[in-house]
Amino acid sequence: MVTIKACTLEDVDTLRDISIETFTETFEADNDPAHLAAYLERAYNVPQLREELSNPGSQFFFAMLDGEVAGYLKVNANNAQTEAMGEEAFELERIYVRRKFQGSGVGKALYDQAVMCANELEKREIWLGVWEHNHKALTFYRKQGFVQTGAHTFYMGDDAQVDLIMAKPLRP
Repeated sequence: MVTIKACTLEDVDTLRDISIETFTETFEADNDPAHLAAYLERAYNVPQLREELSNPGSQFFFAMLDGEVAGYLKVNANNAQTEAMGEEAFELERIYVRRKFQGSGVGKALYDQAVMCANELEKREIWLGVWEHNHKALTFYRKQGFVQTGAHTFYMGDDAQVDLIMAKPLRP
């Protein structure tokens, strides 16, 4: 059974390790190694993750399965959102599952945690950005009821890529 654990500053090293592992597993086959390495260094260094963990508008969670960290989630509210979507919106910024745990319900458990957080804050909409070529994630999010509402540029190192903005209403 998947359990969810809130992350704290004391978890920064584990968070860094799983962030690098899951991002690499997800994107290394489709990206230049130099661009990937540059992104990993910028996005997942310990000072950067400490800053993100300390932001009161952001929350991180680990999914635990069989005594191991199987995946993680980062969500953002209000000014912590990576795009100006307004006070009624809630961002699911990162949801990653270690390859060996994919297909075991970890992604759905993390997604459910994100929706629970959004509902606790009485947000009207949940949104995310997902790479246009990440077909596995796109399929998952569409299955959850997300629809594309826009797009923005995401930089993998110096490589400009397109992330689709997808959203789902939580309440009228």
